[in-house]
Amino acid sequence: VFVMIIAACSTVFSVLGPKVLGKATTGLAEGLMAKVAGTGGIDFSYIGKVLLFVLGLYLLSSVLSFVQGWIMTGITQKICYRMRKEITEKINRMPMKYFESRTYGEVLSRITNDVDTLGMGLNQSVTQIITSTATIIGVLVMMFSISPRMTLIALLILPVSLALVLVVVKFSQKYFKAQQATLGVVNGQVEEIYAGHNVVKAFNREAVVLADFNAANDKLYESAWKSQFLSGLMMPIMNFVGNLGYVAVAIVGSIFAANGVITIGDIQAFIQYVKNFTQPIQQLSQVSNMLQSMAAAAERVFEFLNEPEEAQLADPARRADPADIDGQVTFDHVRFGYTPDKTVIHDFSCTVQPGQKVAIVGPTGAGKTTMVMLLCGFYDPTEGRVLLNGQDIREFDRSAYYRLFSAVFQGFSILDTTIAECVAQTTEHIDRVKVDHCLAQAGLTEAIAKFPQGVDTHFGREVYLDGVQLSGGQTQRLMLARALYKDGPILVLDEPTAALDPIAENDIYQKYSDMTAGKTSVFISHRLASTRFCDRILFIADGGIAEEGTHETLLAAGGEYARLYEIQSCWYQPGYQGGEQA
Repeated sequence: VFVMIIAACSTVFSVLGPKVLGKATTGLAEGLMAKVAGTGGIDFSYIGKVLLFVLGLYLLSSVLSFVQGWIMTGITQKICYRMRKEITEKINRMPMKYFESRTYGEVLSRITNDVDTLGMGLNQSVTQIITSTATIIGVLVMMFSISPRMTLIALLILPVSLALVLVVVKFSQKYFKAQQATLGVVNGQVEEIYAGHNVVKAFNREAVVLADFNAANDKLYESAWKSQFLSGLMMPIMNFVGNLGYVAVAIVGSIFAANGVITIGDIQAFIQYVKNFTQPIQQLSQVSNMLQSMAAAAERVFEFLNEPEEAQLADPARRADPADIDGQVTFDHVRFGYTPDKTVIHDFSCTVQPGQKVAIVGPTGAGKTTMVMLLCGFYDPTEGRVLLNGQDIREFDRSAYYRLFSAVFQGFSILDTTIAECVAQTTEHIDRVKVDHCLAQAGLTEAIAKFPQGVDTHFGREVYLDGVQLSGGQTQRLMLARALYKDGPILVLDEPTAALDPIAENDIYQKYSDMTAGKTSVFISHRLASTRFCDRILFIADGGIAEEGTHETLLAAGGEYARLYEIQSCWYQPGYQGGEQA
């Protein structure tokens, strides 16, 4: 509102200029004719005062225009800041399935490209719209005050201009939307290729990757040039229409001046007003392409902000208190599928007692990691319930529920930070003694002692700083130390030693009892030799429990667990063939 008021004031001072300047022109013409007739001369004092007054009007208009731009820039940047903040907060509330159906680059494009496009559009286009609209209104008033008939002639260009603008916008808008969408696809490809560059090089996929990128880039080029070309037509079209009106006013004005209907100064002022009238129309047509880009970007941003979120308990009175949780976990007739037509977990039921160490094992694709995802609350069961101390996990506040878990997931997920900050997951209130203890349990003390700055050494997932590069095994140990530092009542370990050699793995599991003391532990591993440290083993097959017991009882039963254990035990024995010793 304040910007609109300033714009109106700036426009008032600006549009007054030509009419006041017309008085100087009239005074100059009358003085010149009087001098020729010998009845007087040119009053330069009067003309000078008029010119100084016009100069003052234009200076005041410029100052107000500057203030308007300064305020609008602040407003647009605050809007962009708020949108990025809302998108980031939205990401933390989004279900995991959303990110599994889209590339990271496509999501990133909404935070960067779309918000930046929206910000530029707001900063430039909105300001231009306000000033141009105010100018058109002000100029119309001044034109009517000079000559209503000439004003009506000038207004004949409006319906023509409006019709042409609507036609161009109708055809170009779909290309602007396609441009923003394809830009997200290109960003996703670049992010994916860069993150997996070693895979691309190792498997000689440069040609395939380049072909895929060129195809997306061609689509981006196609939509971009069409949108820019169509929107670029507006300026020459508006110039042509504006010049037609300019010529018509000049001819009619000359006739009126010759007949003494209006003064020479009024003609000069009116012609300036016609130019000032067509100029903002041309400016509006010029910013229309930015407005269309802004509209397409805004649509993508708000589409993301309107995506369904994780279910949050609405009634705070029904929220369970994490402080009362001792770690009892129950799966009550759970069914789940990542898509409606494919069920992964079939009627799964079991109870894990507080402090119990449970291993979930089984063939690849049996649903082991899916059980962890359900337990951690990343997905909700299609049917049935997951309970913690008898309380449905959907009745917990999500952020409070996540604090109950210490987890090591498949894949290495670390941020660019120091080792101490990575373990503590914070930059403040780091318990150094606890950090050292967790690193020792994870077997990293000796390795970190060789780093330039010890636990304060900076490193990253992709960019290695301070000359430090962690191996895959060291990174996995670091993730284990991070889980131990969090010290939640439930410890989830999904293949926590997959990147370790057998000796290092055995060293970790020798400390397993100390790590899991007082915690309910859910352990997933394909290496069955490590499951002997667990109190209970669940052998999962086809989304359900096929066998259950301790390591010894399952071996004695001679079932699938025993067969799989035998195969793994015989891997390195001479003459081994297909599960039987030669």
